[in-house]
Order: sequence, then C-alpha cells, then structure tokens
Amino acid sequence: MSKVILITGTSTGFGKLMAITLANAGHNVIAGMRGVTAKNAEAAKELGALPNIEVAELDITSDNSVNEAISKTLTKYGKIDVLVNNAAVSGFGLLEAYSLDQIRNMFEVNFYGVLRTYNAVLPSMRANKNGLIINITSGASGHTLPFMIPYLASKFGVESITEGLQDELSQFGIENVSIQPGVYPTEMNNGSKSGIHADKPAIIDEYGDTATQQFNALGSALFSKMAEFKMDPQTIADGVLALVNMPKGERPLRYPLDAVAQGTDQEFIDARATIKAKWLAKYSN
Repeated sequence: MSKVILITGTSTGFGKLMAITLANAGHNVIAGMRGVTAKNAEAAKELGALPNIEVAELDITSDNSVNEAISKTLTKYGKIDVLVNNAAVSGFGLLEAYSLDQIRNMFEVNFYGVLRTYNAVLPSMRANKNGLIINITSGASGHTLPFMIPYLASKFGVESITEGLQDELSQFGIENVSIQPGVYPTEMNNGSKSGIHADKPAIIDEYGDTATQQFNALGSALFSKMAEFKMDPQTIADGVLALVNMPKGERPLRYPLDAVAQGTDQEFIDARATIKAKWLAKYSN
C-alpha cells in the first residue's frame, strides 16, 4: 500500500537515496531540502523529474519553513504516514576548541531540527492515530568518541527523543525508530559537505601533536574499516524501506545498520534495554 513519506535532507547522501528508493517502491515521497531554487537547484531538478517524488523547500533550522512544508503536504495528501528525520551535519574537533555558539549551531540542525519536524507533524498523526517517525542517528549514539563529542551528543539527544516518545505516543499508534548507521562514504564524511567543526585554533595549538596524532589515528581507523567492509550508503535507504514495509507493532525501537560493528551494536542495544527494564522494575516496586 502506497504511503505518504516526508524526508528531510534529500539533496545528497542517505536522503537522496532514500527518496529514490522509496519512490521506486511506489510510495509518494516529499523530498525536503534547502535552497531548491538556489544551492540545491540541480538536486531538486533531478529528484523532481522522477515519478512519485515531489521536492519541497524545507530548512529544518526554520520554524516557518518546517511548518509550511508539512502544512502544504497535509493540504495536498491529507496525511503524512512516515517522517524520516535524515537532515544533519557532522563535525570534528576537540571539545574545548568548540565555541558555545558553534555547538549551538550543531544542535540547531541535529537536535532542534528534529524537534521542529515532530512538533509540526504530530498533531495530524495523533488525529489519524497512525504514523511512523524514523530518526537517523549514529552507530556511536549510545556512547561517545573523542573529537566528535558535540556531534555525538546531538545524536544521543535524538536517541533520547526517540525512546521517550515511543511511550508517550503509544496511545496514538505512532511508532518511533532510530536507525543507527556506522561510517559510510557520503558527502558528510568525505569532506565535500561542510561540517560544524571546532573553531578555536589557539586551543587546538595548545593540545599539540598528541591530539593531532590521536585524531588522525581515529580517522584512519574509521575510513579503513569503511573500505574493508565496503560500506554502501544504499544500505540505509534499503533499511528505511524495510521499516516502512514492516507490519505495525513489529518495528524495533532501534535498528542498527553497521557491518563494521559485527553485531556488537545490537548486543549493546539489547544490554541497555535489559538494564533499563531492571532499573524501571526497581522504581516500580
């Protein structure tokens, strides 16, 4: 059965592949992106020429833009069955070398952008007592790594949203799932898409060669594993399609898609769920 699916951040990477994959499967896709007549005009034209895809101007850092895109979709289709929060920005650097404004910029996209889309879409989903919201987080969102602390903190925040709202929205039949990707060769990771990085060079200098060597070693490890396991971004698009096609009530809260992890991501998810259940039991007695 064809569904109405709105995806954020479709100009490149995972989002673009999701839009194409879901449209090819027969779903009506609203492909949200910024600058459809400016910086992303070419991507908008490419996607808009495909069957079952409608491109929408959508800047997740703007309340007005998010509300307008979702309002127009609801006016045309009467509902939104699935929302995919994909739009995000990465960033690297020492935590101390990040200004607070730079961290706020990171959260404005990765965290508050997700809250904006939720707030805009939930009234209609609650009225219909149906909906699926898929949030793209990170394979490391349950913990953290050096030189990626603001980025992973923002993604862990989205994990918290997903998990908490699963209970709050259950009475309305709205399901929430986080997809936890590992490292994939997308524009976010290959340097072609600008990120929000540490912006205090004087602090970076004070950390010296030790921090530089640690950062380079981490980057080399991540990229070598990406090549070793032939990480294909299409895996994430296929994962979204699989979640959309799953029967209601059978979707997992967390859906890891990281071959490099070799099952340890699912092990971590299961262990965390088990410990949480024990914690809740202690507070319930």
